[in-house]
Amino acid sequence: MAMWDRIKDQARGLQQQSQGVRGPGGHGRPGGSSGGSRAQLVTTLKSQLTSLKAELKSGAYRDASMAMCALVAAADGHVDPAERQHVESLILSNDVLQNFPAEQLRQRFTKHVDQLALNFQQGKNEALQEVAKAAKKPAEARAVIQTGFVVAGADGYVAPAEEQVLREACSVLGLSPGEFGL
Repeated sequence: MAMWDRIKDQARGLQQQSQGVRGPGGHGRPGGSSGGSRAQLVTTLKSQLTSLKAELKSGAYRDASMAMCALVAAADGHVDPAERQHVESLILSNDVLQNFPAEQLRQRFTKHVDQLALNFQQGKNEALQEVAKAAKKPAEARAVIQTGFVVAGADGYVAPAEEQVLREACSVLGLSPGEFGL
């Protein structure tokens, strides 16, 4: 799939950028894909986030990431208990998010999921407002989107509804969805 190739190229470029290495074409250049699987993409994004772990310690990143995770979990308009538990376990096992106490993460994620379940549109608006708070620091803003991708792609597939909330999050963060292959 062309979209996954673009995302992989983007993830590779962002990883190189975070390590201070830039190829002649920059990130996202065409033809740079090796055709790896979606699982490899998620692994690449996790590695890229892990390389930024020391920088991702702000409350704005924590709160925006939890709102992003809730948006991904509820992207189709509802969250069943099994899905909620699955996303929560992904959050609590995420290396970068271990910068924060598990109870803080759980509390913020649960708050947003509960709001989305009660009134999806209002909950979505509130979650996007929380996501927008990470816009002040471009590295954190990108990390919020990457965290959303890691959660969305954990099952090897990013659903159209998940892609849509990722695009909306890009918009409120002032990032181009094309930067992430959306």
